[in-house]
Amino acid sequence: MAATRNRASDYLAYLALRLVAMVVHMLGAGRSYRLCRWLGEVFWRVDRRHRRIACRHLRLSFPDWPEERVRRVARRSMHNMLTLGMEIVLTPRLITPRTWRRHIRVSNMAETLRHLLARERGLLMLTGHFGNFEVVGYTMATLGFPTVSVARPLDNAYIWNYMVGLLERTGQSFLYKAGALQSVHGVLGSRGSLSVVADQDAGRKGVFVDFFGRPASAYKSIALLAMRYEVPVLVGYGKRLGRDEFRFEMGVGRIIHPREWAGKDDPVTWITQEYTRALEAVIRAAPEQYLWTYRRWRHRPDGSIAGGDGAA
Repeated sequence: MAATRNRASDYLAYLALRLVAMVVHMLGAGRSYRLCRWLGEVFWRVDRRHRRIACRHLRLSFPDWPEERVRRVARRSMHNMLTLGMEIVLTPRLITPRTWRRHIRVSNMAETLRHLLARERGLLMLTGHFGNFEVVGYTMATLGFPTVSVARPLDNAYIWNYMVGLLERTGQSFLYKAGALQSVHGVLGSRGSLSVVADQDAGRKGVFVDFFGRPASAYKSIALLAMRYEVPVLVGYGKRLGRDEFRFEMGVGRIIHPREWAGKDDPVTWITQEYTRALEAVIRAAPEQYLWTYRRWRHRPDGSIAGGDGAA
């Protein structure tokens, strides 16, 4: 049974967030990035648990890296955890139909736009905890291609409603994981675009695929939906460009077409491994932008659970 939330504490946290948002708008992007980097350095020094998790995951994922590089990338990854929230606050102000080109560089998206314009079938758009995965959906909606995102609501309903309200201003919408299945089928059945963060641990019942040289549990539902509706699976990303600028490269790392899994002995595992491999390639290009504190390898194929840091 879920613990009862303290509404007064939740509301105070929401008010604190609104105060921070006001400060961010007053400072502007450049100074806000520098502030987040300073706060992220405090976070790195104080939060020993997440520092340990990030470093351990990086050591296992890049066994040939020297320790100095492991710690440098882990530090920048923890800085970016705070940067993401600041960027969400600034997104509606900076990404508009007239100004988006100042902040977004589009890469390898010609085929994706063709699919969206033709609307011959639905589209599964996948991303991971990399860069700013929220700015991609917002920008697509700004350009007239709204997506429906599957998400788990934050425990604090006040903060969740505020953040979703920011991101839904251009037509992007969210489905909550609990009870979202029927709506998901409705989106794909009507040839819509469904967006999913696809690098989440799926527990003991997931399909295990290779991710940075270790087995990671992934949800079967993505592959099953792609097969049922015969829709392409697109692996996209929003990579930060520069250090103190609100600039991103929005691109596609891989498009998996239905014809590619036709005739495979185990299409569910094949599709899952293919999009996971594509996500890994995106992360390897800028590993400091990945959320290495996330317990991606928490469950093991033998049914056991990894140690407290979630590393396999």
